[in-house]
Amino acid sequence: MRDDPPPEPGIRFETHASIVRAIGHYAWIVNSSLTEANADRAIEGEMAHFTASGLEVEWKVYGHDRPSDLGARLAAHGFESGETETLMVFDLSQDIDAGVRPGIEIRRVRDEAGLDDLVAATSAAFGRDERRRIDLFRTRLGDGTPGLFVAYVDGAPAAAGRLEMPVGRSFAGLWGSGTVPAFRGRGIYRTLVAVRAREAKRGGYRHLYVEARTTSRPILERLGFTPLRAVTGWTLRSSGGALPRPSGRVSLRL
Repeated sequence: MRDDPPPEPGIRFETHASIVRAIGHYAWIVNSSLTEANADRAIEGEMAHFTASGLEVEWKVYGHDRPSDLGARLAAHGFESGETETLMVFDLSQDIDAGVRPGIEIRRVRDEAGLDDLVAATSAAFGRDERRRIDLFRTRLGDGTPGLFVAYVDGAPAAAGRLEMPVGRSFAGLWGSGTVPAFRGRGIYRTLVAVRAREAKRGGYRHLYVEARTTSRPILERLGFTPLRAVTGWTLRSSGGALPRPSGRVSLRL
């Protein structure tokens, strides 16, 4: 999945030596296959590439990536560490029975009104303006690969989440899940996970994956997800032309 990423609107994938890059509405190192002998040289090459382009780039490091000290090497070259998350998977031969509590309604986004509600919910949940994503999501409503969902409590958008369903792959991904602070603690997150799991299963996918924050991991474990590896994003800042960091990104990364 990381060596051969599925196509994504607005993203160009480049392979250079042992590095796979994603460039478009964000810049991201998708995959690398490095050794102790060539890691520093490869890091310096990517730094030169993105610095010359004036772009901010994130390099995701998974617990099984090599060399084992890749994160430390990135730090030594000026990359900044983000929050460490956990790569988790769920076997869709099972079911997630989270239940739907009274007053909670989950709707799939299919029009502009739904997009507005999704942006309102995620902006409030993450404490930042998410409207810049609306154009990207608008262009993808008809392609069938993303499933955008909004949870409502008494008609008000209370949470949102995305399901990525790439064509010809067996893994579907959960992204961008967030609950408005006033509605937390009501089981809405669990319900959103269950709804998306059922949608992925109907689509013929065998597994779900998610990169879980520390607040989400215990909930997902109780739902049956298995933790695999730690995942940390390392960002190289740029003084000009910075693209949005890929929080809640569209691409798959396994």
